Amino acid sequence: MTVRKNQALLTADEKRRFVDALLALKRSGAYDAFVTTHNGFIMSDTDGGPRVGHRSPSFLPWHRRFLIEFEQALQSVDPSVSLPYWDWTADRTAASSLWAADFLGGTGRARDGQVMDGPFSAASGAWPITVRVDGRGYLRRALGANGVQLPTRSEVDSVLAIPAYDAPPWNSASDGFRNHLEGWRGVNLHNRVHVWVGGQMATGVSPNDPVFWLHHAFVDRLWIEWGERHPDSPYLPAIGTADVVDLRGTMRPWDDVTPADMLDHTPHYTYDSAA
Repeated sequence: MTVRKNQALLTADEKRRFVDALLALKRSGAYDAFVTTHNGFIMSDTDGGPRVGHRSPSFLPWHRRFLIEFEQALQSVDPSVSLPYWDWTADRTAASSLWAADFLGGTGRARDGQVMDGPFSAASGAWPITVRVDGRGYLRRALGANGVQLPTRSEVDSVLAIPAYDAPPWNSASDGFRNHLEGWRGVNLHNRVHVWVGGQMATGVSPNDPVFWLHHAFVDRLWIEWGERHPDSPYLPAIGTADVVDLRGTMRPWDDVTPADMLDHTPHYTYDSAA
């Protein structure tokens, strides 16, 4: 069984294996295929039209399937690897261990955001950015540079207290747990973390930054925690809703998986501690 661990508790060997598997996927071209998929859905998911990965109830099950596929790709390189998660309520600064040179590397330099250290820096030569929103071919970050603060645990708890999974109009204006977690309303959790990291993480090609996977693993863990707090609150909408994926509707691009299929994570992985 795959066990996803808090990145702060990884051993040096676990970090090395995770990084090496990422680099192997990058060399093969498989990594960039995930970036392309994510960017395509960022561009096509709109409040007023068909939406699957973002701004919609299926934000959480869609990303769960996306992470499972990516984790399986990593394990095809090294079966011992699992996705770590980044608890950004605890590891809240650019000095946190995940930004060390032996893991993800640090923030970008002031003049252009270029990450200068670690295995994903331009200097390493191993992490060219080929799926781009502009002409810059290097990983960029600006950790906390725009004055945004990472979410606190009390803010997370306020979102976890919301009893309804989602609500009409089932988009970025909805008032429910999913939308508050995604970050279009309220204290803004998921979206704010993307903005705090900056660089590619603040764009549709956010998976170019490996921290994307650690961030979304923690978002996934929060979904599990919400479910444990509200066991009688179902995925919504259940049936017959235009432009969004109902409980048993199929999710693009796979067309072989529904939100209902993704409600139980335990056939695929667990976390290192109870959510």
